[in-house]
Amino acid sequence: MRGNPGNMAGMMKKMQKLQKEMKAAQAQLDETEFTGQSANDYVTIKMNGKREVTDLTIKPDVIDPDDPDMLEDLVIEAINNVLQTVDQQTEQTMGQYTRGLM
Repeated sequence: MRGNPGNMAGMMKKMQKLQKEMKAAQAQLDETEFTGQSANDYVTIKMNGKREVTDLTIKPDVIDPDDPDMLEDLVIEAINNVLQTVDQQTEQTMGQYTRGLM
């Protein structure tokens, strides 16, 4: 028994359109700049959707040569904050294409 060839062609066109939309959405995410901060904005990190750090700002008043651990903690906090933002935006943007597939 044969399926409807027109139906299969229509399905393929829809899949190609969806694939094109997904690539465009991913490209837009890759170019988006995300910002994460530590407590009191002592450390600010900017990252693109490819998870590449594009900028790091540290307020001078938190640089204490006698307490490098505090600065390390602030940098880690800012990194984790921006990564969480990237993940949330990626899920929100790309999730629309994957929901219901599994």
